[in-house]
Amino acid sequence: MLEKKDLEMITEIVSKTVGELNKPIHERLDKMDSRMDNLEGKVTEIQLTLENETNKEIAIIAEGHLDLSRKLDDALRVENEKEMLLLRVTRMENEIRRIKQHIEEIA
Repeated sequence: MLEKKDLEMITEIVSKTVGELNKPIHERLDKMDSRMDNLEGKVTEIQLTLENETNKEIAIIAEGHLDLSRKLDDALRVENEKEMLLLRVTRMENEIRRIKQHIEEIA
């Protein structure tokens, strides 16, 4: 049977062996923790950039596009009015021509 001293030696050997086996794992985990901290910092920086710069710039661009859309609508409205006036002028010219012809026939 094993004595207490033998059990203590076995426990010590197992502890050292497990510790040595776990050492590379702990080192890799430490490196992964460091990389994760670095990644979290970059994500936070990206979020701040999006919030403080990109979103505001997109809003400014959207406002500009809205103004352009309004200006385009105004320009199209003027163009439509111009087109309607041209149609009316053409119709009136035709009516005046007919009236002149009718007057010439009568006179």
